[in-house]
Amino acid sequence: MSEIHWGTSAAGTARSESGRIRRALAVIGHAVRHFTGFTFILAALALGVIQEAVRPSSWRRTVRAEFRRALRQSIAGGLFTTLVTAALIGLAMVYQALYWLGAAGQEGLIGSVLVTTLVRELTPVLVGLILLGRSGMVALSEIGRLRLGGQVRSLEAMGLDSFQLLLLPRACAFAAASFTLGMMFVMAALVTGYIAGSLLHAVQMSIWSFLDRILMALSAGDFVVFPAKMVVIGLLVALTAGLTGLAAEPRDDMARLLPRGFTRGVLAILLSSLILSLTV
Repeated sequence: MSEIHWGTSAAGTARSESGRIRRALAVIGHAVRHFTGFTFILAALALGVIQEAVRPSSWRRTVRAEFRRALRQSIAGGLFTTLVTAALIGLAMVYQALYWLGAAGQEGLIGSVLVTTLVRELTPVLVGLILLGRSGMVALSEIGRLRLGGQVRSLEAMGLDSFQLLLLPRACAFAAASFTLGMMFVMAALVTGYIAGSLLHAVQMSIWSFLDRILMALSAGDFVVFPAKMVVIGLLVALTAGLTGLAAEPRDDMARLLPRGFTRGVLAILLSSLILSLTV
């Protein structure tokens, strides 16, 4: 009897352990499926935007009007924050680089240091975060409310394409706004840092010599990588916000959608910037 009881207990313990392992694997599998599914849909939407953006037939009057509205909102909404952030970065980074490299007698490294840190890495990430916070969350709120209110279903019932009306113009507008704000960010940071260095006697060269050193430090790849980063980040910010809004379920509300969209947007910005930096 004791051997039978021990065998039954061991079998029950094995089944319990196996059940815990299966439940743990199910949780991991569900999370992986959810993440990869969103990533694949995001990639498909990005490809769809690229294909539709070059077709004149996609740009009907309503789409053009939505594009102009989204472009105006994204640039005007993020311009002040971009310039203020650029000024702070100019004081914290550009001025410090001018001061310490000048003190060490390494003025010739100013261009390469600022291009590597400011242009290639910092600007795309910071501008992407500004665009996400100032405009991406607005787009998510608009599309999410349309989805939860049933307007998206009504548009589709009338034969209208929600992708062309809601995602295509915002994606193109955010891509253009990201590139524009990125260029403004770089110029504002460099000029602010140079002015601070001149006022504090940390730099002895003219502003034209300073900017010339920056241009000379840029490689041929930088003229491709930087615009590509800015355009891709703007595109992903719009698509991440739009897809999160369109995927809203009846039990969701803005208190759930906004943090979800912001987290996805931050991951998209960081991963795209990292991938483009490593592949080029």
